[in-house]
Amino acid sequence: MAKSRKTRETGGADVAAGAAPAKLVRDSFTMPADDFALVDVLKRRALQVQRPAKKSELLRAGLQALSVLSPQALAKALDALAPVKAGRPKKK
Repeated sequence: MAKSRKTRETGGADVAAGAAPAKLVRDSFTMPADDFALVDVLKRRALQVQRPAKKSELLRAGLQALSVLSPQALAKALDALAPVKAGRPKKK
């Protein structure tokens, strides 16, 4: 049975008239500490141009950037990542 994810509708006022608000999905994932540190680096870079950014915004921007890559460029970007063991880290 698939794991259920919590969703909620956005209450933003910037939704076009007559259009249904986008559903939000809450999820969690594991990444290497070095990659997680890049989040703070990118947040600081965004602040340098007076554009505060949340972690979710950085993830979404990265997804948008990856979505326009050719299949070969996407494969190259994915191959450059260190493999991560699936699942949650063991509690100490």
